Amino acid sequence: MTTEGLDEDGYIAREGSLNRVPAEFTPVVAAARALIAETFGDDRLHSAYLYGSIPRGTAVPAVSDLDLLLALRREPTGADRADADALEAGLDTAFQQVNGVGVLLFSTETLLSDLERHDLGWFVACLCTPLLGEDLATTLPRYRPTPLLARETNGDLGLALPRWREQYATAATDAQLRTLSRAVARRVVRSGFTLVMPRWGGWTSDLTRSAEVFARYYPERAEQMTLAATTARTPTTDPTVLTLLIDELAPWLAAEYTTVHGHKTPRP
Repeated sequence: MTTEGLDEDGYIAREGSLNRVPAEFTPVVAAARALIAETFGDDRLHSAYLYGSIPRGTAVPAVSDLDLLLALRREPTGADRADADALEAGLDTAFQQVNGVGVLLFSTETLLSDLERHDLGWFVACLCTPLLGEDLATTLPRYRPTPLLARETNGDLGLALPRWREQYATAATDAQLRTLSRAVARRVVRSGFTLVMPRWGGWTSDLTRSAEVFARYYPERAEQMTLAATTARTPTTDPTVLTLLIDELAPWLAAEYTTVHGHKTPRP
């Protein structure tokens, strides 16, 4: 057992802070805050959050992306998504420091729902850094690295497999293959970590560290998970790597996850 990633009471510590944003990304974050407020306004936006490497202080210029979550006062519409897409494109074009911008949209009702208490609710409370508005974490519980959290965060990995296989089969460009390899590798490494998280007893979002922790419990899969962590940081078009991730490691992991933690509660 470990206390890594936990606060003094044994709960998962919120991992990001605006004080940790690297200086190179400060203008990006400031522009994002201004554009979000201008685009969505108080009538639509309840609150906005940063997550990922930028608020953790580990972002690398021209390599890391900017990850944002917007909590809306009502369920997102097509117009909301179009505005978010425009915001993504505008920030990505304006700042060479970031290699892509992603904006997640959810209603506050969804984020605070009982169904999402140990998935999106935990995500906001522990992995998101407040940027604008009233922090939803104040109305959410504190979280420990439990089997329930493991099940509800990544207990649906098997549902992603058909989509990944279809995307791999239809990918027509190197850019599409790199995007796919990065997405698959990230999800696999994070699922591998949460598979063993309750036994380890702590938390980390670092992909290299996640693979190391996983390897303690599944040494026979250590080399494959290390490759996944490397691919998550440096995407590839290598068919050998993609096939290993999509057709070997991910299916095994999905089955093992179900055996250990069960299936994630189905969503409507």
